[in-house]
Amino acid sequence: MDWILFLLALFNLVSTIMVFTPRIVPRKSIPFVVFFFALPATELAWIWLPLQVSIAALLILGGALESTIGLLALAILLVTWPGLAWNILKAAEAGKVLEEALCNGLGNDYREGIPAMAKAQFRDQVPFSEWCNPVGFARGGVEVIRDIPYAPGGVRQQLNIYRPCNMPAEPLPVLLQIHGGGLLWGNKDQQAQPLLHTMATRGWIGISINYRLSPNVGFPTHLEDCKRALCWIREHGAEYGMQTDFVAVTGGSAGGMLTALMGLTCNNPELQKDHPGVDTSLQAVIPFYGVYDLLTRYNQHPNRVMWEEFLGDTVFHESPQDNLELWDLASPISDVHPDAPPFMIIHGGYDSLALVTEGRAPAVHRAACGA
Repeated sequence: MDWILFLLALFNLVSTIMVFTPRIVPRKSIPFVVFFFALPATELAWIWLPLQVSIAALLILGGALESTIGLLALAILLVTWPGLAWNILKAAEAGKVLEEALCNGLGNDYREGIPAMAKAQFRDQVPFSEWCNPVGFARGGVEVIRDIPYAPGGVRQQLNIYRPCNMPAEPLPVLLQIHGGGLLWGNKDQQAQPLLHTMATRGWIGISINYRLSPNVGFPTHLEDCKRALCWIREHGAEYGMQTDFVAVTGGSAGGMLTALMGLTCNNPELQKDHPGVDTSLQAVIPFYGVYDLLTRYNQHPNRVMWEEFLGDTVFHESPQDNLELWDLASPISDVHPDAPPFMIIHGGYDSLALVTEGRAPAVHRAACGA
């Protein structure tokens, strides 16, 4: 029992330290190792802390404190648990930060422009029942239509539609969701499920797409597939009740990068050769914790050499030295221009994989400000 308690304490100690590693030792940290240890102490802290306390209590009742190693483990836990609690409190401030950003961007009276029916569904807090069932994504009154092909490439070129069961007579605005996964993994059924179901209950139609993945394909195939999905919405969305002239796009991590690129490369004929002339403009762009500079101009990545070797082998199939133009195309900060659609960039200050320095880069701020 004592050694199990000690291993739990040791993992928690490393996990808590790793939350700060990318900012303290940026050149020596290994991104995916940091992410593995930091995830429980950041995004999952609200689950990880009570789970740890429960496990520790059971081990202590089983006699874990009858040895020096057990007492040392308890001491480590008592020192690190406040760190987890602090992360939970910081996360609870996100709503206030988001509200301030909306007021700054849209004006303090922005809520007055929201339809009364949609406003009536707003909630001040998440019900306790949903905290107790964090994987219960489904919402009543939502119809999900799965595996619709937007191109002839099979499973990786399919989309899901999330819409109200009782569709109104008028068409509904569209939210296009692009999954993350380093352009190497992920699928439309796994990510943003709470978002897609919630938006469907609030008068939107959500679209979650697959796109072809590396290493089987190289960039910009991923972006081209996203544009194919947008073209499908423009050409066929009305059949499903979509307001095809209002499409917002969102996504996280690699999906955040593709989201930003979708907004900054609207109607680029080189990226939509299958659909010349189809409007690929967007009305709103909301990337989450994206990667915006593949060439690390701001020295923001924890390990630049490993970063370039990894992406060169798997995603681009070429090094930046061999094809700088391709890597530059994949960097949203290279495409910032004054005619871009409205952006809202969301990034956690303690993200251990896609560092917040990405979202704070000057060029990214210019995109968010419509420059």
